[in-house]
Amino acid sequence: MVLRTCVALLLVPFLSRPAAAQSKAARPSSTLASLIAEDWEWHLSRSPTYASVIGDRRWNDRWDDLSIDALAVEHRHDVAFLEKLDKLTKSKLSAEDALNADLLRRQHKAWIEGDAVGTYVLPFSHLGYLPEGIKQFPGLQNAGQLAEQLRFETLDDYRDWLARLDSFPTYVEQTTARMREGIARKVVHPKVILDRVPAQLDSQINVAPTATLFYRPFTRFPPGVPEAERQKLADTGARLIRDRVQPALKGFRAFLVDSYIPAAPAQVGAWQWPNGEALYAHWIRVYTTTSMTADQVHALGLSEVARLRGEMEKVKAQTGFTGTMPEFFQHLRTDPRYFYKTPEELLLHYRAIAKRVDPALVKLFRTLPRAPYGVEPTPAAMAPDATTGFYYGGAADGSRAGAFWVNLYRPETRPRWEMVPLTLHEAVPGHHMQGALSAEAEGIPQFRRHGMEIAYTEGWGVYSETLGDELGVFDDAYDRFGQLTFEMWRAVRLVVDTGMHAKHWTRAQAISYFLENSPRPELDVTNEVDRYIAYPGQALAYKIGQLKIRELRTRAEQALGPRFDVRAFHDAVLLPGSLPLDVLETRIDGWIAEQKKSATGTH
Repeated sequence: MVLRTCVALLLVPFLSRPAAAQSKAARPSSTLASLIAEDWEWHLSRSPTYASVIGDRRWNDRWDDLSIDALAVEHRHDVAFLEKLDKLTKSKLSAEDALNADLLRRQHKAWIEGDAVGTYVLPFSHLGYLPEGIKQFPGLQNAGQLAEQLRFETLDDYRDWLARLDSFPTYVEQTTARMREGIARKVVHPKVILDRVPAQLDSQINVAPTATLFYRPFTRFPPGVPEAERQKLADTGARLIRDRVQPALKGFRAFLVDSYIPAAPAQVGAWQWPNGEALYAHWIRVYTTTSMTADQVHALGLSEVARLRGEMEKVKAQTGFTGTMPEFFQHLRTDPRYFYKTPEELLLHYRAIAKRVDPALVKLFRTLPRAPYGVEPTPAAMAPDATTGFYYGGAADGSRAGAFWVNLYRPETRPRWEMVPLTLHEAVPGHHMQGALSAEAEGIPQFRRHGMEIAYTEGWGVYSETLGDELGVFDDAYDRFGQLTFEMWRAVRLVVDTGMHAKHWTRAQAISYFLENSPRPELDVTNEVDRYIAYPGQALAYKIGQLKIRELRTRAEQALGPRFDVRAFHDAVLLPGSLPLDVLETRIDGWIAEQKKSATGTH
């Protein structure tokens, strides 16, 4: 595990109004605070797997209710909540109350809009988890991995997991019912990504119950579980997996092969669904927190790809390589010097990079999180279909550290030059720092502490990759080229995601464009493109968010000149929690104005 230095968390208000005006402003509304807290509790109770992941154990005995009836209940709640919110916000609010109300209004409207366009008929993909924040739930093929994110400390923890095993068939049935509605509406994921799933299910079906992910908790008992109960718990767990879980997965596999995959389109892209244009437009708005159209995103992507190609040419020249860019790409993909031979070596060097980054953070950051993180291997069962690496947040109560999962499958396809930017993105100063600071924040509601606006969160991750030089962790031009490769990867996403979902690009066309503009190995590129197929619009958030954060930093640098303090700027961006990009821009503009006034002594 890699631990960081702990410092006290500072939370300061980033308001654009003078102090005198603030003293006369409306005070926080206790009624509004109660409504916000009640809504969070209600949605948390409806999302028990998400609650479990963030460390709230109150609903650890159940799965999310994915039934159509439950969807209607949630829809009515969201509509009623907006009505209550509108009544409460007619009076004057403090700046923070106004912000909280605005964020919740956007969130609930997005959920209502998602229900209207039918996002719920796509509850499943080859990747499992859906990127939907509090409404995220595990896919059937990796539901057993939920156990890896839970605490098993007491007898009740094990009894809760047994209850989840017992009720798993209902979870499968509800997922299947949503997918059947998708068939009826002709909104089904393309065949090319669904063909990956039967083998994933087989890894949980065609093995002994004790070899499944679901059984993992029974392989290690903590002191809090009495010796006399352990064998009984393990035997009951194995029986429930054999009699409840595996038959349910087997039935789901049959449905998938016999009904769902045959209904899947051979082509890729949301454009081919009856309401595909509306679905894609919805996802662009939700994921980017902008009003950009698919055409605008596509044009931005082409522009960024061209700009980054120019930057790559400069860095290529610094390496001394004299061939063309395609030849350099091939060199980076194939030369053995850029790869480790074993998974163990790869993991060891990722951990070494993290240890180098940790002490350098104080150069750019004033506030560091208390929560630790570790660098761990991606679970072997999901590694062949997973991307290079990703981050799992720690539990809010500190019972589980954050985890940067690195993919060790086929290390000969995992180049060294991508390791530094990936660590900066997924661990620190990227997702772990941002997520932990948000979760540890005081003075903001729970929905903001645990919320995730993907354009902000992933934009911060990509921005973090660009800080390698300032942190002093880029050793040579190859490390810098690796960072440009990662930035190009996100620029390419803008082109190929909109290309496939709005402009009728084929999967082969998307893969080819990716390989033409990036040295990333073909396995990674293929897995990435298939991810964009499964989650239309989600991948657009990264580059759009990064560009906005970089734009705001440049604006602050130009406005403040020598008074610009990068550590204070990073506090201003990180401490309020995850925000829509327009809200972030407003707050940073206010922060810049405050810095100017502080420098001149005017208020």
